[in-house]
Amino acid sequence: MIRFGTAANLPEAHLLLRLLAEAGIAARILNEHAQGATGELPFTQTWPEIWLENETDLVRADEVRRRFERAKELPLQHCSQCGEQNPGSFELCWKCGAPLP
Repeated sequence: MIRFGTAANLPEAHLLLRLLAEAGIAARILNEHAQGATGELPFTQTWPEIWLENETDLVRADEVRRRFERAKELPLQHCSQCGEQNPGSFELCWKCGAPLP
């Protein structure tokens, strides 16, 4: 196993873990339940860590992470059906389910 990095929070760690799994990359989250110890331990030791099962997946995993980071920076999209604002990473409107441009 090789340490791939940390996540800002547990939901972000699970999202990245799922994206890695969809790319066929085996990984796991360590420190998943350590956030309850914040204050007792230095906060940097309680961040969720993502570890790859195989070091050979590191290059592909880096590409998955880059796509994930870029998706967080996409501008908002407006649904042509209902006019609702949606995050740039959405493919369907969260309100009405219509495809987004």
